[in-house]
Amino acid sequence: MAVAPMDRIAPVQQSPHRTETGGGRRARINGHLLRLPFYLLALTMIAPFYWLLITVFKPPRELARTPPSFVPESPTFANFYDPEWSAQAINPGHLQGIFQRYQVDFGFWRFMFNSVLITTSITVGSLLICSLAAYVIAKHDIKGRRTIFLLIIASMMVPWQTTLIPNYVIMRNLGWLDSYPAYIVPALAKAFVLFFLVQFLQSIPNELIQAARVDGAGEWRIWWRIVLPLLRPALAAMSIFIVLAEWNNFLWPLIIVQSDEMANIPVALARLNSYFGGPDHQGAIMAGGLLASVPTIVFFLIFQKYFTKGIALSGIKG
Repeated sequence: MAVAPMDRIAPVQQSPHRTETGGGRRARINGHLLRLPFYLLALTMIAPFYWLLITVFKPPRELARTPPSFVPESPTFANFYDPEWSAQAINPGHLQGIFQRYQVDFGFWRFMFNSVLITTSITVGSLLICSLAAYVIAKHDIKGRRTIFLLIIASMMVPWQTTLIPNYVIMRNLGWLDSYPAYIVPALAKAFVLFFLVQFLQSIPNELIQAARVDGAGEWRIWWRIVLPLLRPALAAMSIFIVLAEWNNFLWPLIIVQSDEMANIPVALARLNSYFGGPDHQGAIMAGGLLASVPTIVFFLIFQKYFTKGIALSGIKG
């Protein structure tokens, strides 16, 4: 009886659908159970944003409905701008959109401009100042360096609300109330950013700085050409914290702002909520909240990789 050569014997093909063993199924179920708290936490964060989103596109009659609907039945953009609204003719079915409610130049876009200008100025200014101070503390052997650093860290334990009255008095004496400098100047010094950057700079070899000095580079050039590029991940990480904090800042702008033209978005939305009450007006307020949240979401999505990289590389070591 002839035997077929080995290379002609067709290999036994296994079924592509493997039966999952009992242990693998249990491991998969246990993994989902362990992640259940994170799913619930994500749900608590997504639910308010979903409610904001559906409220924006509801007409006034749906906003006043009890019980409320969880899906807009007649989606509309009237909460942003209602072309059928008229100040002369009162129509309960047509109310002012968010772009029609402010009697200032450029309407709601004026507050967007204020928030963007203030947040950008504070972020760039504080990162430059803190990076320069961190370079001096971390890479210069100056007298009392450790004491200065400890005092800066200790300042983080003082509630910032305690500085409201002194800062207000200073701004008033300088004549800066209801102006951009009152927003920006008091917010430039940030102890946590300085602390974070100092820890990050500890991981940079001192030999690199010394080599630049031997080559004839001055301190300003070393800071600009060597230190800042190396600090890029840490600066990106800190920029997220600064942007979110300053974009949502409410208490300090509420104290120093006297006119509608100088209000930022949180103050403008708070005044809108106080001027127009009732469920019918919640659509326009939610539209303003949605427009205010979009820039921060986009900013975080762009810089999130730098955020995780900056946290990982910082080391937080002394």
